[in-house]
Amino acid sequence: MRTKAIQRILLRGAPMLCAAVLACSSATSVLAAEDKLQAAPSEGFPVASAARLAGDAKLTRFILDLDRPIEFRAFALDDPYRVVVDIPQITFHLPSGIGNAGRGLVKAFRYGLVMPGGSRLVFDLTGPARIAKSYVLEAANEQPARFVLELEEVDRTTFVQSLASESRPELQPANTTPPPTVSAEAVPKPAVSDIRPVVVIDPGHGGIDNGTQSSGTAEKDLVLAFGLALRDALEKSGKYRVVMTRTDDTFIPLNDRVKVARSQAAALFVSIHADALPRQEGDAQGATIYTLSDQASDAEAERLAEAENKADAVGGVNLTDEPPEVADILIDLTRRETRTFSNHFAHLLMSEMKSSVRMHKKPLKSAGFKVLKAPDVPSALVELGYVSNKSDLEHLVSDTWRSKTVTSMAQAIDAFLSSRLATAVQPVKQKP
Repeated sequence: MRTKAIQRILLRGAPMLCAAVLACSSATSVLAAEDKLQAAPSEGFPVASAARLAGDAKLTRFILDLDRPIEFRAFALDDPYRVVVDIPQITFHLPSGIGNAGRGLVKAFRYGLVMPGGSRLVFDLTGPARIAKSYVLEAANEQPARFVLELEEVDRTTFVQSLASESRPELQPANTTPPPTVSAEAVPKPAVSDIRPVVVIDPGHGGIDNGTQSSGTAEKDLVLAFGLALRDALEKSGKYRVVMTRTDDTFIPLNDRVKVARSQAAALFVSIHADALPRQEGDAQGATIYTLSDQASDAEAERLAEAENKADAVGGVNLTDEPPEVADILIDLTRRETRTFSNHFAHLLMSEMKSSVRMHKKPLKSAGFKVLKAPDVPSALVELGYVSNKSDLEHLVSDTWRSKTVTSMAQAIDAFLSSRLATAVQPVKQKP
C-alpha cells in the first residue's frame, strides 16, 4: 500500500510533499522556459570582433574589440583562481580556438551566453592576481571601441583581501547594469486539465560551457540537436508534455536543471551528453547510461561525474544551492523509490538502444552526478558516445544515426511511462 501510494505521489508531482518537507526554492532566472529561451536574433547585439592577451606573469592585459561601448562587471574568484566579467549579450565573431592558449597570468579564457541578455568572459589564472584596471574605451583614431582588463600578480593574502573588498558596492565599477532576468513565474505550467506525464530533456552544457570538443565540434551543439529531435519525437505522440532545460546556446547551472524537473513535477528527467577521453587514456566507444549512486561503479564513471559536476565552475561561478537534508522516513523512502524507477528506466533504455546503437562495453554505470539528484524525479544521464572516437563522432554528427537513436530512446521512455501509469492507476484489492 505504501509503495503504491508513493508511486502515485511520484507520478503526479508530490506537490504537498515538496511544500511540506522539501520546499523548492524559486527557480532562478535561467530556468528554461521554452517560450523565453528561444534563440534571439543577433541583430542589435554588440559585436566582438577580436580578442588578445599581452604582457607577462607580473602584469597581463586582455583587450576585446567591439563595435560599440558596453557595460560590465568584473570580479575575481578562488578555488580555482579565476576572473569573471559579466557583460550584456554579445555576438562573438572571434576566431575558432581563441582562448585555448594563455599568456602571462592567464592560462586560458572562454566566453559565451550565460542567460538571455547576458554574456560572460571567464579567465583561468595561473595563480592569485587582482584586477588592477578594467574599463571601456570609446572608438577613436580609427580604433574600435575596446574593453580592457588588466591583471596584476599578488600573493594569496592580498588576493583574499581583494575578494572581500569586491563585495562592497562602492568598489564595483560604475557601469554594472545586470543582464535582464526571467522571473520564476515565466516558467510554463501545465493546464489544470493536462494530466499527461511531463518529460524533461536536458541537453548538457551550453553557452560559455562547450563541454567536450573534437575536430571543431562542441558537445553542447551535438546534444542540443539531439535533445530537440527527441522532444519533437515525444511531442508527436501526444502522450507527454515535454519541457527542455534549454532550447538554445544558453548556460544553465546544474542546480537549475534539477529545479526545472521538480518545478514541473516531472515523471522523468533525461540528461543528454557526449563523453571524451584524453589521448593518454586510450580509446573508448559506444553509448553509456548513468544513474545516481553515492559510490561510482568504476573509475571511469567517477572521472566523468567529477568532470560533469564542474560545469558550474566552468561557467564562472559555482551556483550550487544544495537543499538542506531532511531526516524523514517518507523522504528516504521516496529517494529509494526514485532510484528504483531510475534503474528500471536505465535497463529499458539499454534494451531499446542496443538493438540500433553501438553501446559501451559496460553500458550501465552509476556515479554521483549533481544533475541526477532530484529526490522525487526518476533520472538518467545518457552519454551518446565519445567525441574522441572517430567512429562515434561520425555517428554523432549523422542525421540518420540521430533519428535511429531518438526513435529507440523515445520507445524506452514510452515503455517506462506506460508501465508507471498502469501501476499508478491499478485498483487496490480489498480484503474480503
